[in-house]
Amino acid sequence: MLTQTCLPDELVVVDDASTDHTCAVVSECFAQNTTKVDCRLIRLRENRGVSHARNVAAHAAFGEWLALLDSDDEWLPQKLQWQKEKWAENPFWPLIHGEEIWIRDGHFINQKKIHKKGGGDQFERSLQLCIISPSAALIKKSVFLELGEFDCDYPVCEDYDLWLKLTSLYEVGFVERPVLKKYGGHEGQLSHAYHSMDYWRIKSQARLYSLRPNLSLEKKLALLNNVITKSDVLLNGIKKRCHPPDEEISSIKAWAIEMRSALGL
Repeated sequence: MLTQTCLPDELVVVDDASTDHTCAVVSECFAQNTTKVDCRLIRLRENRGVSHARNVAAHAAFGEWLALLDSDDEWLPQKLQWQKEKWAENPFWPLIHGEEIWIRDGHFINQKKIHKKGGGDQFERSLQLCIISPSAALIKKSVFLELGEFDCDYPVCEDYDLWLKLTSLYEVGFVERPVLKKYGGHEGQLSHAYHSMDYWRIKSQARLYSLRPNLSLEKKLALLNNVITKSDVLLNGIKKRCHPPDEEISSIKAWAIEMRSALGL
């Protein structure tokens, strides 16, 4: 972050109650910092997950904009510069993200067409899966807070939930070249620990239906149809592969019934 061609005004590092040498490494890096960037380390006493850590950093930051960076990602040197230049094209964008380079188990991998990212109205694409990486995003702090921050009750898909709420209200900017390297394939990733990411996506969609009664007809229909389709697919998959708690199955069925009722089915 301190090697960016456009340096940030401040750097806030949150140590989520790590048990290794994270604090010592960060403190040493800060001691060697020769820039004018204001660097701060916040050490949490209790590990409460990535959402809480990001929210703590956001509240501690003084600036108007937030640029997040997870521990297993790496910004390319021009990330902030390119995002600043893109924002100049449209100062009304509350979020600007960019293309990514994916590396898994040390090897570059090609992204599938469904993962292709973009700018403008991204709501319907955001229904399918998370198309904005937190580490690739530059988001206005006031909008981040307005949307309710990252939901700490979500063990996964907390980013999907936030971006779905954002894209239901705003268009976004996009840098059409890589701003980030994402590293995957290692054991500590949250996506490896849960039987179904789609359960949390459906939960987010069903909640959004209540939160956004004034959605356009086009977006509302897309939302309703998506909940119904994903619910049916997930329930069929559950019968074959996994045994989630009964309350999860009941919730999925209830969401599907509610959406079908809204469509008059």
